[in-house]
Amino acid sequence: MMRESPRSYQELYDEGDRAQTSPHEQECVEDLESEDGNGRTSPAVDDEAGNNNLSMGFSKTCLKNVFSVILIFIYLLLMAVAVFLAYQTIADFMEKLKHPVMSVTYKEVDSFEAPGIALYPGKARLLSCKHHYHSHIPPLVTPGQPGDVNCFTDQINYTDPFTNHTTKHALVVRGPSYVRKRELIFLQFSQNETEQDFSAINYLLFYSFKEFAGSEDKAQFMKDCERSYSMWTFSGGFRTWVKMSLVKTSEKDGSESVEFRQESSVVKYNDRRKDSDKTNQLFFVVFEWRDPFVQEVRDIITANPWKTIAILCGIFLALFKAADFAKLSVKWMMKIRKRQLKRRSREMNQVS
Repeated sequence: MMRESPRSYQELYDEGDRAQTSPHEQECVEDLESEDGNGRTSPAVDDEAGNNNLSMGFSKTCLKNVFSVILIFIYLLLMAVAVFLAYQTIADFMEKLKHPVMSVTYKEVDSFEAPGIALYPGKARLLSCKHHYHSHIPPLVTPGQPGDVNCFTDQINYTDPFTNHTTKHALVVRGPSYVRKRELIFLQFSQNETEQDFSAINYLLFYSFKEFAGSEDKAQFMKDCERSYSMWTFSGGFRTWVKMSLVKTSEKDGSESVEFRQESSVVKYNDRRKDSDKTNQLFFVVFEWRDPFVQEVRDIITANPWKTIAILCGIFLALFKAADFAKLSVKWMMKIRKRQLKRRSREMNQVS
């Protein structure tokens, strides 16, 4: 007969307790014990796994938060650059409006409208006036003696427009026109040099001799010309060769103004007259077009409003997109934060 090993009081109590429970309750207890035996070996092991999962989740969340902060910083930087570009674009546009650029173009012509040459000889006397071509002036035959006057001339007296006290006497001559033929006008004057300290004749160039000839008030026409154009001078005892060029300027109000620019060269006259005839000072002047180009000057505003508007639209679109991206990033961070808190609370509940 085999002897049974003595059992402890706890084992006997457990057997008694199991005997009092129902079969269904016994099955639930066994399932829990088996699940506990298969799933978690010990509370220490469960705590260690939970801590590892928490540390891994925390590191990923930290990286995501850092990345989101960097992304928002980049968006803010892009927004600052966009705002600066918008300000710079508007400032450049306003600066270009205030300071237009001068545009110079050259228009080639076959002939010019004959200008008017207003000469103020004073007591000097016109000896001769001739048209020549191809820049050729024949030798003087009888210098100091009256010759042919083959020019359209007109004499006009008018009051000085600046003083209104002095009466001026102007000899108006029709200027050269055919620039391709290199037409020129050669004029010769004589004046008694003993009556003056200096020998000089003033002259004025204006745009159209035709307008002067057709003007009803020629005196007022000459006053307006003297206000608008510059006065020039050529000296006695020399041949002054004046080469003219025309400049047309477009004003801001749409009107056009005309200005003459000239290059002059002076050559000394070798006087071979008798000593008795040299008391009269001789003046020689030549007028010719310098080249067949009319210089047109106009102010151009380089600020393009449509281009500026397009740039501003692109900048504002970039601003809105950057703000939209930043808003989505903030929502994403808040969503991740909520998920993290929910997961942490769930894990803490499971651990507890």
